Amino acid sequence: MRVVVLGSAAGGGVPQWNCRCPVCRLAWARDPRVSWRTQSSLAVSVDGRQWLLLNASPDLRAQLAVVPALHPREEPSGGGLRHSPIASVLITNGDVDHVAGLLNLRESQPFSIYGTRETLDVIGGNRIFDVVSQDLVPRVALDLDVPREILPGLEVELFAVPGKVPLWLEEGDVAVGTESGATVGAVLSGNGRRMVYVPGCAEAHEGVLARLRGADLLLFDGTLFRDDEMIRSGTGGKTGRRMGHMPMSGPGGTLEVLADLPVARKVFIHINNTNPALIAGSPERGQVEEAGWQIASDAMEFDL
Repeated sequence: MRVVVLGSAAGGGVPQWNCRCPVCRLAWARDPRVSWRTQSSLAVSVDGRQWLLLNASPDLRAQLAVVPALHPREEPSGGGLRHSPIASVLITNGDVDHVAGLLNLRESQPFSIYGTRETLDVIGGNRIFDVVSQDLVPRVALDLDVPREILPGLEVELFAVPGKVPLWLEEGDVAVGTESGATVGAVLSGNGRRMVYVPGCAEAHEGVLARLRGADLLLFDGTLFRDDEMIRSGTGGKTGRRMGHMPMSGPGGTLEVLADLPVARKVFIHINNTNPALIAGSPERGQVEEAGWQIASDAMEFDL
């Protein structure tokens, strides 16, 4: 199984277009300690020819341009001038940074969109996504906890994780930590290997941990280093948990809760621009690496 990180940042990327927080300030100055990052998305394949995208970020057009394996090819059968190795797209929730990239895939190219019924209803409720014609691009609802082969040799099983509705659908008092098809993780299995992708998680309770154990690769929510990070930095008024993301550090944080989890390789992804662990050589990066984790970067690849 080949896994390519198309984008490793949370919404807004790094640097965020209007931000001068300490991390973004270094990025704008092209300080080598902070790499530029686009918004979270992955590409996975078991044969190198057909690919599954995990989430479609607003940066998808630029992400595809730098990954030759995802470029159109001339087919030996003479299939015409248009082609794409992208056979399927799986959406894990309805956040803007996970669905807006579908608009980049509107040029009459057949593929399939997978997600839970809740997430597909979010897409279906906004007519702008009708430009991705359902005549060519079917939307296929997946049941939770039911494995499904969505590419030859590649099986996916979705599971609920504590989360909330997308920010743009929040109204009134928002329930955070609920479990439904609105926020899911994905277990991908192929060629005897297993990876787990959880870009958003408000709490890693025992049910979530059971899904992660024994994975060859875990890509997990790394949005904030500290729960009050955005409040401290003056860039926002919400804690990470209020946004549906458990922090890396502190009591109940990922580094503590997943400390003894048997996983071959643990990688933080969906990392917010304010997160000081993005700075190579920082105390926060050192804490992450000492705990056996990596910080994802764009174009990082894994061969499982």
